Amino acid sequence: MVRHAPGTTLNPHLPWKVLWLMRVLVEFSLSQEIYAPHSIRTEGHLTLGGLFPVHSRGPDGEPCGDIKTENGIHRLEAMMYALDQINSDDQLLPNITLGARILDTCSRDTYALEQSLTFVQALIQKDTSDVKCTNGEAPVFVKPEKVISVIGASASSVSIMVANILRLFQIPQVSYASTAPELSDDRRYDFFSRVVPPDSFQAQAMVDILRALGWSYVSTVASEGSYGEKGVETFTQLSKSAGGICIAQSLKIPHNPKPEDYDKTIQQLLETQHARAVVIFANEEDIREILNATKRANQTGHFLWIGSDSWGTKNSPILQLEDVAEGAITILPKRSTIKGFDEYFTSLTLENNRRNVWFAEFWEENFDCKLLTSSKREDTSRKCTGQERIGVDSRYEQEGKVQFVIDAVYSVAHALHSMHRDLCGDHHGVCPEMDKAPGKVLLKYIRNATFNGSAGTTVMFDKNGDAPGRYDLFQVQSDNSSSLPEYHLIGQWMDFLHLKMEDLRWGAEDVPVPVSVCSLPCQTGERKKYVKGMPCCWHCHLCDGYQYQHDETSCRLCAYDMRPNLNRTACEPVPVVTLEWGSPWAVLPVLLALLGIIATVFVMATFVRFNDTPIVRASGRELSYVLLTGIFLCYISTFLMIATPDPGVCALRRVFLGLGMCISYAALLTKTNRIYRIFEQGKRLVTAPRFISPSSQIAITSTLISVQLLGVLLWFAVDPPDTFVDYEEQKAVDPARAVGVLKCDITDLQIICSLGYSILLVVTCTVYAIKTRGVPEDFNEAKPIGLTMYTTCIIWLAFIPIFFGTAQSAEKLYVQTATLTISMSLSASVALGMLYMPKVYIIIFHPELNVPKRKRSFKAVVTAATMSSRLNLKPSERPNGEAKTELCDKVPTDPMSQSTKKTYVSYNNIKT
Repeated sequence: MVRHAPGTTLNPHLPWKVLWLMRVLVEFSLSQEIYAPHSIRTEGHLTLGGLFPVHSRGPDGEPCGDIKTENGIHRLEAMMYALDQINSDDQLLPNITLGARILDTCSRDTYALEQSLTFVQALIQKDTSDVKCTNGEAPVFVKPEKVISVIGASASSVSIMVANILRLFQIPQVSYASTAPELSDDRRYDFFSRVVPPDSFQAQAMVDILRALGWSYVSTVASEGSYGEKGVETFTQLSKSAGGICIAQSLKIPHNPKPEDYDKTIQQLLETQHARAVVIFANEEDIREILNATKRANQTGHFLWIGSDSWGTKNSPILQLEDVAEGAITILPKRSTIKGFDEYFTSLTLENNRRNVWFAEFWEENFDCKLLTSSKREDTSRKCTGQERIGVDSRYEQEGKVQFVIDAVYSVAHALHSMHRDLCGDHHGVCPEMDKAPGKVLLKYIRNATFNGSAGTTVMFDKNGDAPGRYDLFQVQSDNSSSLPEYHLIGQWMDFLHLKMEDLRWGAEDVPVPVSVCSLPCQTGERKKYVKGMPCCWHCHLCDGYQYQHDETSCRLCAYDMRPNLNRTACEPVPVVTLEWGSPWAVLPVLLALLGIIATVFVMATFVRFNDTPIVRASGRELSYVLLTGIFLCYISTFLMIATPDPGVCALRRVFLGLGMCISYAALLTKTNRIYRIFEQGKRLVTAPRFISPSSQIAITSTLISVQLLGVLLWFAVDPPDTFVDYEEQKAVDPARAVGVLKCDITDLQIICSLGYSILLVVTCTVYAIKTRGVPEDFNEAKPIGLTMYTTCIIWLAFIPIFFGTAQSAEKLYVQTATLTISMSLSASVALGMLYMPKVYIIIFHPELNVPKRKRSFKAVVTAATMSSRLNLKPSERPNGEAKTELCDKVPTDPMSQSTKKTYVSYNNIKT
């Protein structure tokens, strides 16, 4: 059980954990010299405490190390300078002087806690009734001065440790450099205030800088302790809420680190090569060692440092490491150089500054010399003369936090001034009411203090005791005027970022902003597929096929009549095409059709011109003209099939698609049927069959044609002609080649059905041609008609597989149209060539053969045909063993006429 020191009493209402801690510390402090052996004490009516990192952390377990010339001595002297200014001011705290009790924290929180017990000593009650001197007399106790407020500390970890003690004794604390967000918690650190903004503002500034530079993939490095860990924690939270920034790694530098710890940190940072940006919340010793480790790893120029205000514009972290730090962006609470302090500090000498117990040590460090033979400096033999001057014989630059130290002291002075005015009235000096007022009263006045600070900016506090966020942004740059990089102002942050992008430098001139991203931006038309748990890392996938980029993470399919544009950011209409007249698929059918039309017109003109000649009459003029009309329409259909579709063209296609063939083969069927009936009936009877007259033939042909026309009319009634765009026919794998085809609303099946009746006529006519194949060619046109029909069947048998075999082809429109039109032209050309060209040849080139022949009776014709068919049989097949005889006209005696004599029979002239 812990026993408290004799003669001391503690508030019994405090939490037991706090009481336990306090008792341990009190016992420890009372067992030693209660007054710190090295401290600055100045007399005054009211005493302010001060905590400054005069020395760095000591090595190998020692509390203190080397003296810190800037962070320590500059800041300490800034407090002394502020107290001198206040004490000499007749308007601020008149008739009241402020004294000081300044302690060294040695940059260590535990050591600072021990030192801070000096501030609470006057508040600890002691029972001295049982204390006697060795001579038996009562001892004389010197009452320690009462510290009404503490200026400091510097490091956040130190301020947190000290704040836990000071709040127990209600001593207000005003820090000039502690920025940890944790200290903004007014419930835990209710007596803590600061004239610098908290790291929550600084972290927000860092987030804004990263977003402005496009650095979305970063690592963080923090010194172990409240400042580093809480700073990184706040930065991480803000980066997540802002979005677009991912933390690759969060590394921590331990207390009392070894060189290998820094090397390990650099190696870990290099594991994520793309995360070049490193946000660093660390004390200046850790910053310097991190830069040293970077140089040892030969990674100079790789990392893009973003330093917190602990880096700021200090020279010590980058001294002789300027090349490693080049390009680093650092943050420092907005400040100005205090000219009065420069005059004060540069005028200090060993003679006029004896109140600073550490000034001699600073003098040795600053001028690199030794004052006494007992000096601890062993790295130099040069003796100090005492005549050296700061800023003349040594480099001098005002430390960045000097302004805030002065503002912190003045904030307490203004609070005391207001408190004196309210509590003491016209009383000169400190009145009893003011002397007995608890710390809460002074805290209230501090929080309400508003005044123009040493730099001309307004000093004020919010409800949590925080100052407003105002930062200057710097970058370590090298220019032509200096050989080593220096800090250059590049912008500022006051609730919003104001960054001068044109002032940024990255080594050589005209170097663009470096990249620190996990994944490069996707190309246009690519979607992002995020890596699980890492919103800044993704893989890019192209929107393929008929997909377009809907947003950065998804692709969508274009509508059926659309296709993605070239960069796949939207859909565009699929171009609509038709079979052009100049297309190779159209040139050949059109050429065949033109030749066929010319030939048909020529044959028709020849027949009209020689309409009354024997050959024309023997061909059956009426059916010949009908047949030629059908052939002509077959050729004309080619132009309708190639023409640009519209409702009128589609209607004509329906009509003429099968009409030309229907007319042609209806006429041929009528002819072959007439021949077949004549010779079949002639075998049984001597009378002519019925309906073989020209008018009857025309009637039969018209009847056959009307069936086709009736079907077309019914088609019109059921499905009126129209056009549509077929997007599936030419939908290629490559969307760039996709086209829509403007077509008539006629399916492949409807085309076959429209031609089906004509094909039926072709088949029927072919059957009759086969049956009349035995009729001698001297008597009729059966054999030319048979050859025509055989050839036509071959053409259309070839057409069917080609037409349907290309149904899935990308060139379907062209192949099917060309196949259909060529098949129709070939069918018409076969009929025209075999049935009419020989006759036209005789009419034009051998008119001597176009003469009338002897008329034969129907009986003679039939008898001749019957005998001819018998002569064609084999001898064994002839009835009654007939000998072979020839049935012919009287053989002429003139041998010259034997080779040219032919007999043309007109069935129209057969006598019945």
